[in-house]
Amino acid sequence: MPKKFTIAFLIVLLSLITIHCSRPLLNKELNFGILAAQRDLWEEAFFRWQKAALADPDSAAAHNNLAVAYERKGLWEEAKKEYELALKLSPKNSYIKANYENFKKIYEGSEKQEPEKAAMDKKNEKI
Repeated sequence: MPKKFTIAFLIVLLSLITIHCSRPLLNKELNFGILAAQRDLWEEAFFRWQKAALADPDSAAAHNNLAVAYERKGLWEEAKKEYELALKLSPKNSYIKANYENFKKIYEGSEKQEPEKAAMDKKNEKI
């Protein structure tokens, strides 16, 4: 019995150490991505936020920021999925809610404009 207890204790201890060490790395990636985005380096921001989301799939902040990057790239469906995941992880987060509401306004507007844009493109082809 003592051997099983020791092994279980070591597993719990190792898990706690891993979680404790991964949090600073996650924050570093999130913050680096924010700095990159502020400098209009969106590919770098996207890379950092992807890395953060992979490191901690339960990070609402990572998924929210990744959604912003997808939105910036015009990848609407991917952005929508990331926003929804971020909201699922942190349903009361007012920043994520506001980002998602703003996104929906733009996204729904872009869907409505697509048929009009296609019609305009066809009209311009004839000219």
